[in-house]
Amino acid sequence: MADYATNRAADVTARNNAKSNIRKAVDLAIPLFPFPVTCFDSDNGTESINDELIDRLQHKDIEQTRSRPYRKNDQATVESRNNHVVRKFAFYWRYDTEEQRDLPDRLWAKTYLLLNLFTPTRKPARIEQGRDGRRRTVYDRPRTPWARVLEYDAASRADGGRGYVDDATRTRIENLIASTNPARLGREIAAIQDELERLSRERTEGMARRQGLDMGYLGKAIERMHADAEQNNK
Repeated sequence: MADYATNRAADVTARNNAKSNIRKAVDLAIPLFPFPVTCFDSDNGTESINDELIDRLQHKDIEQTRSRPYRKNDQATVESRNNHVVRKFAFYWRYDTEEQRDLPDRLWAKTYLLLNLFTPTRKPARIEQGRDGRRRTVYDRPRTPWARVLEYDAASRADGGRGYVDDATRTRIENLIASTNPARLGREIAAIQDELERLSRERTEGMARRQGLDMGYLGKAIERMHADAEQNNK
């Protein structure tokens, strides 16, 4: 009975911590967008669906929507970011100490700049069917997320709308682009990744060995990180 009560208390504490972390993340993330946030789409966990977060979003005049229960594909866009952003840059290490947790915070501040302001991406534009009957995806021309935002802003203004980016935000981001060296930014990211590996790799791999986990993917991620760092240093 005592064990049950202890476990129950631990579960409640964990859920409360998760709720608090989500609220802090929302407060931190919303000002980073260069345009007004009008909708917050979450999964169905209690850390996202709770009175505190709902009240906070309503106070900010942000609509909240949620995915369908047991439909993971509803979160496909977010989950894809976990792979090619979170895991690519921060790997699968375990971060427990204050020093270890501080490094990802510094890392995200820099990857935010790299990915949104300096990394062109392609988006699916349409599906075509060739003469052989095979369907293929046609992508648009590569451009950065910031450039895409400006395109939507210009289109809105051309249609008589107010646009999405105010003058102060546009000036701030353009100054940030002009004052940032992408090559140096890449080297700074690689340095933080090296420090993450130094602090966390041995302990994480030790835990994996004890638990019989497959670390093959982790090794490949580290190899890519070293290759990227060497390329940036050339």
